[in-house]
Amino acid sequence: MSMQSTNNWSSEPPSTPGRSSNAQAPSATESGSCESEPISSPESPESSGGGIDDSPMRFHNHFEDYMEIGAAPEVFASYLDIHQDWFQRCAQPMQADPIDAQSYAITVGHFGAFDYYVDPKIGLELLPADQGVYRIRSVPVPDYQPPGYAVDFQASMQLVAAPPNPKAPEPTATHVTWTLDLAVDVWFPRFIRLLPQGLIQGTGDRLLAQIVRQVSRRLTAKVQTDFHQSRQLPLPQQLQRQKGLF
Repeated sequence: MSMQSTNNWSSEPPSTPGRSSNAQAPSATESGSCESEPISSPESPESSGGGIDDSPMRFHNHFEDYMEIGAAPEVFASYLDIHQDWFQRCAQPMQADPIDAQSYAITVGHFGAFDYYVDPKIGLELLPADQGVYRIRSVPVPDYQPPGYAVDFQASMQLVAAPPNPKAPEPTATHVTWTLDLAVDVWFPRFIRLLPQGLIQGTGDRLLAQIVRQVSRRLTAKVQTDFHQSRQLPLPQQLQRQKGLF
């Protein structure tokens, strides 16, 4: 019995993982992330293992990290505001299909453990900035019923001007902080539920953290590179060595 993730990711660039915790994240407040709706039960598919247990198991991950951008916040914000120009390109090798002007259906990859695998697909809505804070939340994917799982994705990103350089009156860099609260409910086949609950919970939480780190690492590197290239800005040596995640 092994925990696996199989997809078409290339080898990972060097990076220092962001802070990731499997502890239940606190509920959203006025200054926190978007309020989340309760996860509804998906239609339970039939399984050769004897069907799906009626009660789901919940896995969760709280992730925080940052990255540095070599331009003022308003310059990077103008890039983020037209995500239609870059999101699908930077999301590769994940498939990102537009749902509407603000949302995408993301096919993440092939993941699983204990001979039970899924190809997660999630709808994400990229909300317009609100007082300098960008939020992303999960939305339903039209004409798609998740087979035995449900996802609640609530993320926020804030742009903050770096301390000014004494030799430059205007800010020349942006500090980007990123927070994600992710909860996944899974309706396992009964043959999985016969395993020790602690083993299932620990394996699922570790797999979820692995997926978050893997996707964040790729997206960070691609967004940083794509932004600087699209604005014909050099990537400073400090940013080339930056090991933060997005």
